[in-house]
Amino acid sequence: MEETLPPLGALRAFALVAETGSLTAAAAALNVTQPAISKRLRLLETALGVALLRRGANAVALTEAGERYAAEVSAAFARLRAATAALDARPAPLRLRAYTTWALRWLIPRLPDFRARHPGLEVELATSTTLVDFAREGVDAAVRSAPAESPPAPGALRLQPLLVAPFAAPALAGPARHRRDISEMRLLGSRVRPLDWAVWLAAQGRAAATPPLLFESTSLAIQAALEGLGAVVCAPAFVTEDVRRRRLVPLASGAVASGDHYWLILPPAPRPEALAFRDWLREAVEG
Repeated sequence: MEETLPPLGALRAFALVAETGSLTAAAAALNVTQPAISKRLRLLETALGVALLRRGANAVALTEAGERYAAEVSAAFARLRAATAALDARPAPLRLRAYTTWALRWLIPRLPDFRARHPGLEVELATSTTLVDFAREGVDAAVRSAPAESPPAPGALRLQPLLVAPFAAPALAGPARHRRDISEMRLLGSRVRPLDWAVWLAAQGRAAATPPLLFESTSLAIQAALEGLGAVVCAPAFVTEDVRRRRLVPLASGAVASGDHYWLILPPAPRPEALAFRDWLREAVEG
């Protein structure tokens, strides 16, 4: 008996619509018009003799049969991508999106270990605070912060808790026995995490006399603190080396939990390289 398969273009259109929930997004991903996507979907339903979609005025939804078929089709395309990538001796770079400070001060110093374990696999890092759209942006993994009880996406892997503590340059902080009070210093923070000073001060039973000076990123706020412009609140892990070299000194004996964690988010059908990065990252965080 001769085996037949639906047209590949129609299957790809269906997989994208199932993944994004949008005809418009699928059309953009394939660089065709929305009517062309609709035509491919109808062709697929005709070839299969099964209704895969429920069409509304402004949206489409999968039927029960469509949901089952979408899971299998997405898995098949994932296997095709993996098999195609395996033909190249050098895998495509792992495309990661993360926050600037986490990437610069936590991840990059640890990447030599990842490279040693996975030679030939490069990590292509982009920094952004915006949500990632895996279907359209070609990103393999993303790191975001969110409350411990509220994952930013289904299946997200919880990484380290986001702790905060204050630091300042030694000249500004004063000698260890006579530290200047934080209330006498300019408070430095970031627009990405504008409430961290309030969280830390509240844990001490205090409040800020004046609003913190907020920079575009925590990295900039840390640099300002290094230059003696004020006291910065940040994760102690971000300034470990600066403290070791006495470029910054802690202004408190411990850190305060902000209530947030860092999370790793993967697409629905992650590349094997993304899974390898996930496993390494889990170990790096626990270590």
